[in-house]
Amino acid sequence: MKTVWIIDGAYLFNFGRTLPFDYLKLKNALTRLNGEEIYESYFLNSSNDPTADAQNAFHTWLKSAPPRGPKLRVQLYRLKDLHSTCPGCNTGFDRQVQKGVDVGIATLIIKLAVQNVYDRLILSAGDGDFEDAVLVLERQEAHGLSATRVCAALGLQDPRDPHAPTDALRQVPTVDRHVPRKRRTIDRHQV
Repeated sequence: MKTVWIIDGAYLFNFGRTLPFDYLKLKNALTRLNGEEIYESYFLNSSNDPTADAQNAFHTWLKSAPPRGPKLRVQLYRLKDLHSTCPGCNTGFDRQVQKGVDVGIATLIIKLAVQNVYDRLILSAGDGDFEDAVLVLERQEAHGLSATRVCAALGLQDPRDPHAPTDALRQVPTVDRHVPRKRRTIDRHQV
């Protein structure tokens, strides 16, 4: 079974503020829980200068193969300026926001599925923006239009199970093709 891991870099960055982790150790823990190597891994994020930032030490390390690094394919998008106005004083200001990453992740999920690259997807994301992409793949599987689609999500609430845990490093809800749903726990101290 081929597994692909797709990471929303901003989500794991924000998660790491409260529970610091190491990408290499996290990938190793996911590999152990998966029961086999992860076929491909993708890290998507935004930055001020994607071309320059792709060469910085952190992104270079992410691309490094084990045992030195986690061997992630890095895709960076340019941050966009959002003009806002303070409702209290009507002062205008600009702030930078992530744009394009969610579309990139959704496109990658579907593109890799259509290309039959994976049987299992581990998605590290903290919002429901990818719910539609996951549901489309599940519907395709149910109608026999796709030969494979397995989705494991980190931090993505399963819309069919309102009690499913969403803590990215403690629970990995999985839905395997032809196998009943199962949940696996990652010990925080292993990561």
